[in-house]
Amino acid sequence: MKHIFDDVSYACSKMTTKAYSTSFSLGIRFLGKKLHDPIYGIYGFVRFADEIVDTFHDYDKEELLEEFRLETWLAIERKISINPILNSYQYVVNNYGISTDLIERFFESMEADLKITSHTKASYEQYILGSAEVVGLMCLKVFTENNDELYEELRPAAMKLGSAFQKVNFLRDINADYKVLGRTYFPDVNFERFSAREKEQIQEDIEKDFVQALAGIKKLPPNARRGVYLAYYYYRKLFIKIKKTPAENVMHERIRIPDYKKVSLMFQSVLRHQLNML
Repeated sequence: MKHIFDDVSYACSKMTTKAYSTSFSLGIRFLGKKLHDPIYGIYGFVRFADEIVDTFHDYDKEELLEEFRLETWLAIERKISINPILNSYQYVVNNYGISTDLIERFFESMEADLKITSHTKASYEQYILGSAEVVGLMCLKVFTENNDELYEELRPAAMKLGSAFQKVNFLRDINADYKVLGRTYFPDVNFERFSAREKEQIQEDIEKDFVQALAGIKKLPPNARRGVYLAYYYYRKLFIKIKKTPAENVMHERIRIPDYKKVSLMFQSVLRHQLNML
């Protein structure tokens, strides 16, 4: 019976999420139950594509990414795939009306990671759009459950939330991106002499994204708001920790929040949500 295969597919997406991201796993747990599987489906899809370009160094990344792209479109068209990650993702795409334009933009950014090692302002903005903002919009499609009016109202805020998360990741991972992968995302920054002023300018940009994102989170349906706020709250705390870290330290170490602290932040965010202190 196909429903067993579908259950296995979502289990694979859930396992992928839990293996790669403690923070997002916690956030999903606090969404309404019927939102769990679709968001796991989106995360599993995004993570697999990201792994191809970031970690499969001993293989032909371009070939693997192109195969993954073709298999994605085939899964969406057929409404089934023997790849469990794509099987769960196609269900989300087909049942929540995720547009092909969002998916194509995502793949364009993944391709950019294979071709572009440093960004101009224009290519940086396009990369953020495809790698982060469209993922926020995919999730918003699930959160608004085919309410097109609410989706359009919250669209700008969802994009800013995805943008903030991605930029915080870039700032946190500067050392690995630059020294291991040979990439620089922030335009017009000298990473050989990363200065406090350059770091401050990046942080000012991220701060604006967070402010606009929070305004949208407050308007999300109740079954989505608590989980999204938890993810926001975690990333906000990580961002604050990075802000307090000198530029030279950011270039040489990966700033993180320990797992035990994440649990504490979880309880703090839930309490703030219950007390309407967003």
